[in-house]
Amino acid sequence: MKALTQQLLSLFAAPLLAGLLGAYPTFAQAAPVKEIRIAVPDVSAGPKPSGGGIVDVLHTRQLLEKEFAADGIQVKWTFFKGAGPVINEALANDQVDFAYLGDLAAIIGKSSGLDTRLLAATARDVNHYLGVQPGSGIKSLADLKGKRVGIFRGTASQLSFDNALASAGLSEKDLKVINLDFSAALAALAARQIDATWGLAGLFALREKGLADIVLSTHDLGGAGTLQAGLVGNGTFVDAHPDLTERLLKVQLQAVQWASAETNRDAYIELVSKQASYPALIFNSEYRDRALAEVLSAKLDADFLAKLDASIQAAKRYGLIRREFKAADWAKPELQEAAGKQIAGQPVAVVQ
Repeated sequence: MKALTQQLLSLFAAPLLAGLLGAYPTFAQAAPVKEIRIAVPDVSAGPKPSGGGIVDVLHTRQLLEKEFAADGIQVKWTFFKGAGPVINEALANDQVDFAYLGDLAAIIGKSSGLDTRLLAATARDVNHYLGVQPGSGIKSLADLKGKRVGIFRGTASQLSFDNALASAGLSEKDLKVINLDFSAALAALAARQIDATWGLAGLFALREKGLADIVLSTHDLGGAGTLQAGLVGNGTFVDAHPDLTERLLKVQLQAVQWASAETNRDAYIELVSKQASYPALIFNSEYRDRALAEVLSAKLDADFLAKLDASIQAAKRYGLIRREFKAADWAKPELQEAAGKQIAGQPVAVVQ
């Protein structure tokens, strides 16, 4: 009798439990995504926002918007003048789903406990330049001793500069470093309020106006201090929506495919130069003797991860982070690999 009672209870309990669970589906299902929020450091020298490189291809041609339109998902781009430090705050407050960042900002975020996933490379070995006041007499890194130098702390430019200084046996302690964002540093140099700044291609615009001299670059230092950049995702979003993340990576790979084709080289350079308000000759100079397929490769390959490991170790050595970690443990290449299979064998995407 007891066995029969237990059998009857089990027969009734199973459908009852299933009915209760089925009555409350919201506990088991994530809310539908209505918006994908993307953060980018604004490196523009003009009125239009620019994240540089492949970001400008995606943004100006609304490629992600087109991908997700049928799903009713909006894509929200936010370009931050405060660059990496502000974007890390937004990630910490769950205000961002994806972020395009230079190496140091992304490393600082991960080291400080932000739950991010490294999803793709976006730029490799980007050069930095030392811009100085015309007639200052500054010709080398050694000449910066005691000088006022504008640096955007917490960004890849700071790590690049510290690596460059180390190659000359120097550190920030040998200089009078002033924390200025990219635009402020250029304005301060033009106004002769600082002696020098270490920055990106925007310095060429000042040189064209006779407001700055560019005396050396990371290329001149044998590559010491070049920048690596990548796409990171908010761990909560990526883990909950791997399908949407994979589709985003698919579109990015298609954009890289288009930009990397040598037949599109001039069109790509024209696009990014107009968006950033930089002369095209800057990018022609930056990419001279370099294949764009190499510069823009999105692969999280051994070479890229090794350079990130070197950046992580350098950031710890310079006191910019407290905790080291391995780039391979941070990277999540399987989503990009799956995205790549979707477009394998397809013709190069045409960016209209």
